[in-house]
Amino acid sequence: MDIHDDHPDLAQLAATGDLVAYFGYGSLVNRRTLRTKFLGIRRASAHGWQRFWLPRGQDGDMALLSVQPAEAGIIEGVVVYDRAEHLPAVDEREAGYARRIVDLGRLSVERPPVADVPVYIYEAHRGAADAAETQSAILQSYLDAVMQGFRTLYGEDGLRRFVAGTEGFETTVLQDRDEPRYPRAVTLSDGEAALFDRLVSERGARFIAPD
Repeated sequence: MDIHDDHPDLAQLAATGDLVAYFGYGSLVNRRTLRTKFLGIRRASAHGWQRFWLPRGQDGDMALLSVQPAEAGIIEGVVVYDRAEHLPAVDEREAGYARRIVDLGRLSVERPPVADVPVYIYEAHRGAADAAETQSAILQSYLDAVMQGFRTLYGEDGLRRFVAGTEGFETTVLQDRDEPRYPRAVTLSDGEAALFDRLVSERGARFIAPD
């Protein structure tokens, strides 16, 4: 399945060193959240990483997705190919995360358009606890974007793998779907809201209304 047509200059930019790539494991999986004019995107899996909900914000009251090294771990997502000049904009989007290099020997990319392009992943420092331990809240509008991306690219089985394989889901979900606080909120298709809510509820999440 083609996610998006490749830009005609993709190979040329790779040859001149003007191409970079980054591994998306959260909202980046949903192409509707991408703001730069990327050149290509592929489904991919990265070995050696674990995804978890990280306490963020003032006093760790909110949660965002992050990853941490885990020798036996594997995460699904996407590799986004982009112009090297756009990397500062991606860094700004991922403020608070450190950009790490991905071991290409442990990265599987579906029909890679080019070879030997550096691939980055954004990692935030975990600290002592995940969101379940601090009861940090997940924004429902952010979660919707992530889950829609996984359902679109990996089907319902892939969506279930995302929910089952992400640590820290046993926390609260702030129900901001009607008035999204996430700046890149998406519109859900019929049935998606009920499906997403059921899966995270089964995983141990509890819904709370905004103040």
